[in-house]
Amino acid sequence: MASRIYNFNPGPAALPLPVLEAAVEGFIDFKGSGMSVAEVSHRSALFEDVLNDAVTRTKRMLKLPDDFMVLFLQGGASLQFAMIPMNLIPPGTSADYINTGTWSTKAIKEAEILKKPHTVIASSKDRDFKYIPKDFSITPHAAYLHITSNNTIKGTQWQSFPEAGSVPLVSDMSSDIMSRVFDPKPFGLIYAGAQKNLGPAGVTLVIIRPDMLERVPDDIPTMLRYTTHSEKNSLYNTPPCVAIYLVQLVLKWLEETVGGVEAAERMNREKAGLLYKTIDQTGFYQGTADVDSRSLMNVTFRLPSEDLEKKFVAEAQKQGMGGLKGHRSVGGCRASLYNAVTLDAVRTLVSFMGDFEKKNG
Repeated sequence: MASRIYNFNPGPAALPLPVLEAAVEGFIDFKGSGMSVAEVSHRSALFEDVLNDAVTRTKRMLKLPDDFMVLFLQGGASLQFAMIPMNLIPPGTSADYINTGTWSTKAIKEAEILKKPHTVIASSKDRDFKYIPKDFSITPHAAYLHITSNNTIKGTQWQSFPEAGSVPLVSDMSSDIMSRVFDPKPFGLIYAGAQKNLGPAGVTLVIIRPDMLERVPDDIPTMLRYTTHSEKNSLYNTPPCVAIYLVQLVLKWLEETVGGVEAAERMNREKAGLLYKTIDQTGFYQGTADVDSRSLMNVTFRLPSEDLEKKFVAEAQKQGMGGLKGHRSVGGCRASLYNAVTLDAVRTLVSFMGDFEKKNG
């Protein structure tokens, strides 16, 4: 078996080794059934136990109120960009959006395509999305305020969430769900593609408050209604069973091995702090996000030249560190520090950065 590298990929991203080992066993013979988890019926008690355990652990670790619904859907966060305005902007109302990068821009575009009334109340586009806006006024009685909690490409993150009063918050938390503690009660809906902090690509976590379900119209396609999935416990049609199984294993690992979201946050702050300290103490590496908007999950930085960046990524790969190339739209370098990325991985990266600077600075 080939040795595993330190995986800094932005998504699909690192998964805990104990999860992968458990998944291998379940993929051959799931709980003594004589079948793979990929073969058992999604209507069976075997699979429903997996699904219900994932729901229960999500509620427990995020401290969700009992009546919040936890759904596992398909189509990625990108489908949620359209489902949210389709379901949650009733006639005669308008939604607010704050644009902090590529994924916010895509979410806004879907509202535009659907011709759903909306207002972009703030944007950091004026400085190439290097910061999280602080000055904005939420429209009274807006259907919701949509934000992207963490921006993987630009390396920015909401340090605290907007206080929106009676306006429900809606957030794309694809890249920082389960990475830090927050109060879920102001959120009408939270969604997260699994492939960063939760599991593999192919399933999307949706958390929805019951009052939001009351808005869902009956004149949109059945599969695009949140009520369709909430009424059937995510089992209206065949769900992505293997992906949900892996999410359940990740949640079990996070709760029972790591110690829950609180412990994960402490670990994530230590990892990010170590890497940002390395960047800040030198003129060779330059962080790209404003200090007060920096992400704990995606640390973005540049080197003095693009040639050096290519060399940095290539040499890091040779030394067992993968996924450090920045997004193709912005270039540079990026280290994604999701829950499954260990402190040892970050220490190894920091040591490499010091050596690389000595040789090339």
